[in-house]
Amino acid sequence: MTQVTDREARGDSATGLPPAPSPAPSPAPSPALTGRTGPSRPPRPQAGPPPEERRRRRRAAWTGLALVAAPVLVVVLFVGVPVVNAGLFSLGSTGGLNQALADIGQDTVHGFSFAVYGALLGDPVFRRDLVATLCVTALSTGLTVALAVVVAVVLRLRGGVVGSTLSVLAVVPIFVPVVIASWSVLTFTDGQGFVRSLGAQVGLDLPVWGYTLVAVVFGSVWTSLPFAVLMIAGALQGVPDALVDAARDAGAGTWRVVFRVLLPMAATPLVIATTFTVIGVLGSFTVPYFTGPNAPSMLGVDIAKYFQAYNRPQQSTAMAFVVFAFAAAASVFYIRSTVRANARELATKGAAR
Repeated sequence: MTQVTDREARGDSATGLPPAPSPAPSPAPSPALTGRTGPSRPPRPQAGPPPEERRRRRRAAWTGLALVAAPVLVVVLFVGVPVVNAGLFSLGSTGGLNQALADIGQDTVHGFSFAVYGALLGDPVFRRDLVATLCVTALSTGLTVALAVVVAVVLRLRGGVVGSTLSVLAVVPIFVPVVIASWSVLTFTDGQGFVRSLGAQVGLDLPVWGYTLVAVVFGSVWTSLPFAVLMIAGALQGVPDALVDAARDAGAGTWRVVFRVLLPMAATPLVIATTFTVIGVLGSFTVPYFTGPNAPSMLGVDIAKYFQAYNRPQQSTAMAFVVFAFAAAASVFYIRSTVRANARELATKGAAR
């Protein structure tokens, strides 16, 4: 009994277990409940930037808008308004700014309708020219991009005299006016041109390509090649040597390096070069006018004929919007590729931060 009393006096329980913890003190009542006022709390910081920073940002935004207002206004007045007005004219809006063309033009359709487009699509001559335009565009674009890739790959992997020579020959057409280039292509492929004359020297009767769609393809490739070479060659030159060396160390040959390393790294410039080539060939006039046949003809030539020779401005405007529709469809790939490239770049910068 004495031992138990001694343990309890020291704070131990009678059973030999440690004593139960004492209850935690209750929190002090708040001043609002007790009626007593405590020390004042510090003021909360204001959310967002200070007023001076907000005013500075607002001035910067208005300054930027003022700087871009002039070019945007020029584009709206001299590009946007005429395009919208022409589109309404092709749909039958013949009043206002379109009154003069409606009065002097033949076969003008009055009243809002798609009659002009229906008549064009129902015309076999227009359908034939549309098919010829699309075929020439596809073939010219394919040859242009293929030649540009060959020149760019040779310049990237081999270089030296061969690469420099090919690059110079591919870029020279950019300094030659389109009219002179078209005339040169015509004299090169005509019945009395260089190709026929060279074949006659060895007893060959080579075909005449002048005033045919083949000559149009030659001229289109000639005028479109420099831009494609500059775009693709610049992209391939930016591919790090470490990637090419790593692929070769892994046993990859030249073809695998090209199709698995170089071209995927230059995907966006390839899409840009392809898109701009398609748009340029679709709306070309000088090359098919000088080197192409009378029938079938490219839509760029048809637009000029319908407006000037046939005095049918409404049909000419509708043809222009058909060409614009195909060009806009081609530009979708360019916009999509550019948006993806920008998104990847932003994601890389965000991860680096």
